[in-house]
Amino acid sequence: MDWREHIVVDPQVCHGQACVRGTRIMASVVLDNLAAGLSVDDILRSYPSLTREAVQASVGYAAELARERLVLTS
Repeated sequence: MDWREHIVVDPQVCHGQACVRGTRIMASVVLDNLAAGLSVDDILRSYPSLTREAVQASVGYAAELARERLVLTS
């Protein structure tokens, strides 16, 4: 899956943060929910405008960012 089909950055939407196409749901919100232990089904119930593909694309977007940036840990 190409996450670019589902995740967009528009300076006019959510201050230019990466969002799911056609929504104001930021990819970071989807990722925060996954990190908190919510299932994909839980997230889809909370955000009915999302699709499974959009959740998967958010993970793909995060994976790309992780490859591009160094995060220091203690």
